[in-house]
Amino acid sequence: MSNTVKLYMKQKVFSWRDRFYVKDENGNDCFVVEGELFTWGRKLHVYDTSGNEVAFIRQKVWSWRPRYFVEICGCVACEIVKEFTLLKPVYRLEGSTWCLTGNFLAHEYLLTDGDQQIMHLSKKWFTWGDSYELNITNPHDELLCLCIVLAVDCALAERKRKTN
Repeated sequence: MSNTVKLYMKQKVFSWRDRFYVKDENGNDCFVVEGELFTWGRKLHVYDTSGNEVAFIRQKVWSWRPRYFVEICGCVACEIVKEFTLLKPVYRLEGSTWCLTGNFLAHEYLLTDGDQQIMHLSKKWFTWGDSYELNITNPHDELLCLCIVLAVDCALAERKRKTN
């Protein structure tokens, strides 16, 4: 039996602020993610099914490249930095040996620790609002992997906003 965790995340399309609902493979709610309105930089709050805040993601405002801080239980778990690359997106997790590389055209990303796969991320094509499927190898990494995906989604949305 596989120990992997599958999560599905879908952004609510018609919402005043960012809102994501995260479900497991059986369609049960796992997390709710809400963004703040009228702030300097993006800020996202992650809540469990009881409404308790379990994580907070915030953008570093004055930075040349996209940078996001992930806080879990009030402590910074990692800082996610978009690397300067030409062919495919790469995100480095400062304070960790994890690295997220992607194939932008295929909407596929892989989070690794050296040769070991931590998570496979797939962004769905042609959906109302952004939709993601996360396949996480270790259940203990579930919340951190979700936060990494949220930060990357913010970086992609920011880049899209700047090019439009």
